[in-house]
Amino acid sequence: MLDGIHVGRIVVFQDVPTTVDGAIAQYGDVLISFGVTVLTFVVTFLVLYRVGKSVFVRATKRALNAREFSSAVVSLGSNIAGALALFGAVAVAAAVAGFPAILSAFATITGALSLGISFAAKDILENFVAGIFILKDKPFEVGDYIEWDGNKGMVREIDLRVSKLDTFDNEQITVPNSDLADAVVTNPVANETRRVPFDFGIDYEADIDLAREIIISEALEIEGVLTEPAPTAPVTELGDSAVVLNGRAWIDPQETTAVSVRTEWMEAVKKRFDAEGVSMPYPHTELAGSLAVDGASSDSVDSFTFD
Repeated sequence: MLDGIHVGRIVVFQDVPTTVDGAIAQYGDVLISFGVTVLTFVVTFLVLYRVGKSVFVRATKRALNAREFSSAVVSLGSNIAGALALFGAVAVAAAVAGFPAILSAFATITGALSLGISFAAKDILENFVAGIFILKDKPFEVGDYIEWDGNKGMVREIDLRVSKLDTFDNEQITVPNSDLADAVVTNPVANETRRVPFDFGIDYEADIDLAREIIISEALEIEGVLTEPAPTAPVTELGDSAVVLNGRAWIDPQETTAVSVRTEWMEAVKKRFDAEGVSMPYPHTELAGSLAVDGASSDSVDSFTFD
């Protein structure tokens, strides 16, 4: 039994070279072939990557700039182009060098990573794509005041994943771009002019023409209100206790804010109404009838008015 094991060991190791010359003679061709293959892979990869990255990135930048994409999108496109050039250079170099196993493994790993990333980063990718469309379509820009889904604020920054806005209370809002891309966004400052409306109610006995003249003249006194289109104040409603005149003034939203004009306008009109004797009613209810009170006749009180 021991002799058999000893003989087996001799059989196993008898082909292993014991000298450098023997190793070169036995494995020289294999080592040279492997070295040539690795050198071919490295040289091919370096040449393809440098040339491909330079050409691909430059072409991507030129195409995006020609379509007037923002610098953030151009930078992103350049990075993606560089990554594609890297993957392409590895794949082609492996094929040229004769590494089919590497090429197959590379394709398998790339597919698995793509699938995993698509599931793990679904929301991130959704916001990312939405950010690209916002930067390209420009429904709003930095500095615009926008309203969406009951929210509002001044756009301070537009990134690829989120947008940052400031409220009038100087609070910062961070909104995922997918929320803005899917919502109905109102941009009051997108056009050259904007109408600032406000309803003014006057008594039924008040002079409508006088009230209209006051509303229009006070609007024209406010800095930033345009003379063309001119302010107007048509009667738009006959309410339960007031005749409503809808004051309409126009501003340049890039120069003047609607909030400042509206607040100044309301105060000025109220003061002029008081000075000119134009009363502004408040809702009240009048109940007519009789009321029986212990110890008093039902005819002692005919009506009551509750304000």
